[in-house]
Amino acid sequence: MTALPAHTEKKLGLVIDLDTCVGCHACVTACKGWNDQGAGLSDQNPYGSDPSGAFLNRVHSYAVQPVEGPAQTINFPRSCLHCEDAPCVTVCPTGASYKRAEDGIVLVNADDCMGCGLCAWACPYGAREMDADQGVMKKCTLCVDRIYNEALPEEDRAPACVRTCPTGARHFGDLGDPDSAVSKLVVQRGGYDLMPELRTRPTNKYLPPRKKDVRQEASLLAPLLDLQATGFAGWLDRVLGKL
Repeated sequence: MTALPAHTEKKLGLVIDLDTCVGCHACVTACKGWNDQGAGLSDQNPYGSDPSGAFLNRVHSYAVQPVEGPAQTINFPRSCLHCEDAPCVTVCPTGASYKRAEDGIVLVNADDCMGCGLCAWACPYGAREMDADQGVMKKCTLCVDRIYNEALPEEDRAPACVRTCPTGARHFGDLGDPDSAVSKLVVQRGGYDLMPELRTRPTNKYLPPRKKDVRQEASLLAPLLDLQATGFAGWLDRVLGKL
């Protein structure tokens, strides 16, 4: 089993704005394109009726019916949340999954991964994907090969998904620094953890949709925030049942 670092002062992560995400999947395409270099992310049947392949970032869209007013579409991007208490790390029998002490990023060493799938089982967010061709687990790396690459222009030293988002719904920075732009954004907009009752302490935060009617906003956020009893799977079932 792999031990987690006792504390990471720097906590690099994403803040995702559910109010401005339009579900265009530009982030998914950019992520796939950037991470298809080198060993890449394999596809088994990308153009068939039942496409399959490895993705590190996905966007789900749900129709939510508020108590008052018309139905609303919420686009919900999902990738690794780089949890402080990452269960995927502690269950890994080979030490392939680890959390970096210098910036809090959770990574997988493919050379040590034996593809047992324990990390995918332990992750409550469904953020791990098995690469069927390579037989190893893949996950979001926060584009660690971009953010520290001094050969790139400074404006490009951000995750590919952030750099590509046309609506500015994705923000990247140090959530361990209360004075950083992302930390201030979380405070200003009431950003929250996904499924905080699991005590994984995800670094990534979500910003809620903004509505003019406070009562309508509360009804929209209820299925997103009331996860304690049902968990992520129960929330999905509840939302999908309204489609």
